[in-house]
Amino acid sequence: MKNKIKEFIESRGITVYQFRQETGIANKTAYDLVNKPQQYPGREVMDKICSTYRVQPSELLEWIEE
Repeated sequence: MKNKIKEFIESRGITVYQFRQETGIANKTAYDLVNKPQQYPGREVMDKICSTYRVQPSELLEWIEE
């Protein structure tokens, strides 16, 4: 599985700074999620992202067959 947060924010024209400001997540968490697709957001962080942008978790995570 990988996170697609980088693709998500790029498709919306959002910077990492804007992403962390709008969601209220920690600076390091935001940058790690964007730069490390193998890192998964915790439940609270996922909830903040989904409620801020009104999206389903499936828009942010992708299962990849090994």
